[in-house]
Amino acid sequence: MKLLPQQPHKSNRNDLVLGSRGEDIAADYLSKKQYRILARNFKARYGELDIIALAPSAPLRAARIFRKPSSNTVLVFVEVKTRIGRQYGFPEEAVTPRKLSEVIRTAGYYTALHPELPESQRIDVIAIELSADYTVLALRHIENVTG
Repeated sequence: MKLLPQQPHKSNRNDLVLGSRGEDIAADYLSKKQYRILARNFKARYGELDIIALAPSAPLRAARIFRKPSSNTVLVFVEVKTRIGRQYGFPEEAVTPRKLSEVIRTAGYYTALHPELPESQRIDVIAIELSADYTVLALRHIENVTG
């Protein structure tokens, strides 16, 4: 089994710009798919949620902003991973069990703060591969990664 080099920890400005660019691309993608973005970069002691959205299982109406979403609406917590090249593997391979555990804990906290949101929830991963000039080469939306 060939081991891939370990990706350096996000420490420089270029990595932060890359991550932000990936999250922008993912949010645009979800909006075009009729997801309703509720929050981005929600931070808690346990971790961070890149994107929090309502899946488009029910018709979207402006009035719904102030009402509890219908019972068939799904609250989606999206982890976004962005890479230039595959030197460190596919972007989605960076979503480790530890990272998923952080997302689950942070999602639980977010849900406790917002009891008006749907009980039905899932965690998705959006994996984005970019060229050196930040052109999108591939975008994969993996739904319900925790099954």
